Amino acid sequence: MSSRSREHPSAYGAPVMLRGRRVLLRALTGADWGEWRDVRDRNVEWLTPWEPMRPANLPDPTRDREAFVARCTARERDRQSGVAHGFGLFVAGTLGDALAGEVNLNGIVRGAQQTATIGYWIDRARAGHRYVAEGVVVVLRHAFEQLHLHRVEICIVPRNDRSRRVMDKLAIRDEGTAQRYLEINGTWEDHVRYAITVEEWVTRRDDLLGQWVEHRHDLV
Repeated sequence: MSSRSREHPSAYGAPVMLRGRRVLLRALTGADWGEWRDVRDRNVEWLTPWEPMRPANLPDPTRDREAFVARCTARERDRQSGVAHGFGLFVAGTLGDALAGEVNLNGIVRGAQQTATIGYWIDRARAGHRYVAEGVVVVLRHAFEQLHLHRVEICIVPRNDRSRRVMDKLAIRDEGTAQRYLEINGTWEDHVRYAITVEEWVTRRDDLLGQWVEHRHDLV
């Protein structure tokens, strides 16, 4: 059986929408540019220390709508080719769903590995409400149950305490620190590597979904 035959059709068909208890995850489109730009503008100092530096020769998607549209188009190509799935993280509100951040499934490798990594960011105004933890569980379910991956990693700069707390809340396994693993804001940074396999997912699935995703009768 080929690696592609083990994948769910959503890996190559129409974009998917993933729902949690309070969050909606879907691909960003050009129509989201204004809201995405506003969130990113408000959070420059909050996010820049934890992200790769944008190459100087590339336009800034927070200033250039066409650059943002190109970013969305590239992510759609990645989804169709099965190498990544990017999701805007939206939170339900009285005025509709509001963009709160992103949770992305990146670097999908098939063959003998069947693995990927998750990266995420959140609007500082929305931090502390566990939206990212919920979004990560939703994406893990998609990764293991629709894309049929075997392993997912989340790699975090050791001093990024807020991002690491998400892993603590979800009790994702810490596999140790990789030295100078990724370029972050112009510096090669160590990263703590967290991981979960499909075997762990099967064992913990009901607890994770019950705690983070599925609606419960005792919740208003």
